[in-house]
Amino acid sequence: MDVLVVNAGSSSLKLTVLGQDDTVLAEHHVERWDGNALGLDLDLDLPPVDAVGHRVVHGGARFTGPVVIDADVRGGIAALTDLAPLHQPRALAGIDAARALFPDVPHVACFDTAFHATLSPVASTYPLPEEWRARWDLRRYGFHGLSHAYASRRAVELTGLPGARVVTCHLGAGCSLAAVRHGRSIDTTMGFTPLGGLPMATRSGDLDPGLLLRLLDHLTPGDLADGLAHRSGLLGLAGHADLRDVHEAIAAGSDDAHLALDVFTHRLCQGIAAMAASLGGLDVLVFTGGIGEHDPVVRARAVEGLAFLGLRLDPTHNAAAAHGDTRITSDTSTASASAWVVRAREDVEVAAGVRRALRALPESSPDTAPGPAHRGPSSRGAFPRVGGP
Repeated sequence: MDVLVVNAGSSSLKLTVLGQDDTVLAEHHVERWDGNALGLDLDLDLPPVDAVGHRVVHGGARFTGPVVIDADVRGGIAALTDLAPLHQPRALAGIDAARALFPDVPHVACFDTAFHATLSPVASTYPLPEEWRARWDLRRYGFHGLSHAYASRRAVELTGLPGARVVTCHLGAGCSLAAVRHGRSIDTTMGFTPLGGLPMATRSGDLDPGLLLRLLDHLTPGDLADGLAHRSGLLGLAGHADLRDVHEAIAAGSDDAHLALDVFTHRLCQGIAAMAASLGGLDVLVFTGGIGEHDPVVRARAVEGLAFLGLRLDPTHNAAAAHGDTRITSDTSTASASAWVVRAREDVEVAAGVRRALRALPESSPDTAPGPAHRGPSSRGAFPRVGGP
């Protein structure tokens, strides 16, 4: 089954067609995507596909696995927009555009929150009044689950340690960590929304709730929400949301940029140590995502700051780990833990979820069953325009 994966992130757009063995048949990436349209002046050369899979950030309490998209499912995704305002609208734009281009194949939503559905009550429960928790489904959901699932599984393949205690670091415009063992999420840094945890490109990460209450004495809830999601993080500290621009500002002598990098890596080390504590130790540390894969300075600061967990950086390996899956601690080291860079492959996780969901369909569902009769257009064509000019 050939699957088109639509990954509409908070700052990027990735379109990938994967064959049955996950071979990439076609792909198109927009690294700095404004979210206003899904492509749509691009002449995309997409081969026929049997199904389309969509990465969706928030599944709430309802969606804990991949699900075939119909009007009811689309409405359920839209209803969660308040909990992921940077992401849900873009996922919905992707769903609408791809369904228009491929109307005769099944479309499946795969949720970042689903991987963290295995969190125990100890890890997922907020110390809030029971009435609040029950009424509004308040719990730690966790995010970037598709990335954490792939990275942790790949780490086990690379190390040959099936029971390894793995901490995965998804670092990009959005950042989160996960503690994983035996393929299960044990703990994670993001919570009820993708706003919590580490500082990010424009998001604040964790804050004292008393600070937020104080700000509400001076700001409207809308202004506060906008500031926390769009004007905080690296942007709030350095005036730059992209860490590449922060590095350039540091080279130019910016004290604010220095502080931004220091805060980011300080909180990153704290978070990794906390995930290791949830696992009772650390065997493998994994970096993935745009920053995780391409920023050797951040990786070096994290590994060197966590030497007490048994990590020993190999500077040569770290500097060379620009692409692919690479060990950045010495392969001859006697240290108790290893660190790796793993290429993010959310597309592989989405495609697997699509196939799993469609295999589970009853055979009497011809309208959604994949097959040659349901393959999409084979001619060149762009996605229809969505969301304005």
